[in-house]
Amino acid sequence: MKILLVAGGDPNHWPAFSTEFEKIIGIDRGNLFLLRQGIVPDLAIGDFDSLNEDEKKEVFDAVDEVLTSPAEKDDTDTQLALVKAFERFPYAEVTLIGATGGRLDHLLANLWLGVEPRFFPFLSQIKIADQGNVVSYLSPGKYQIKKNDRMKYVAFCCLTPVTKLSLKNLKYELAEVDFSQPTSLASNEFLEGKAEVSFSSGMIAVIQSRDV
Repeated sequence: MKILLVAGGDPNHWPAFSTEFEKIIGIDRGNLFLLRQGIVPDLAIGDFDSLNEDEKKEVFDAVDEVLTSPAEKDDTDTQLALVKAFERFPYAEVTLIGATGGRLDHLLANLWLGVEPRFFPFLSQIKIADQGNVVSYLSPGKYQIKKNDRMKYVAFCCLTPVTKLSLKNLKYELAEVDFSQPTSLASNEFLEGKAEVSFSSGMIAVIQSRDV
């Protein structure tokens, strides 16, 4: 199953999507953006503090299931939506959009979702996407990474300290290099075939991107 989570970021940054998703979950203001495009989410979740009373009524009247949370809470609305998605559909592939292009604190909170222990079991099932980027996550191990045909560049963002990182079949290769602090190895490029990635400890976000 494929699930789309739509956060409240500017819809102008959304990637193109169609009927590939079997469930759509709107997050706070993302619900209003979906409705304005003629898309009714299957579930609306959030504290809805970004909506005025008329907008909130529009969402609550249109969506069959609404889960509200208090405005003052430990989790962000996006975290709550991701938790709920995997509670209901533990084997789903989840793509999060509307999570970039706005406030930097929101962007960083969303990017670092992958380091939360509660999401470790679902790490390979989570993606973040916008018009110019697709983010996926890797835990320690060996991987072959396929190039996204829409993207030109690939970056390996060490979200934590990382040990023995090796990159092969890429323009810029590494052989068992340690990184003691978070860092982004940006602007790499694929060669022919799949890239090979391996590391012993830490967490990496793989970001395939293009200029937009």
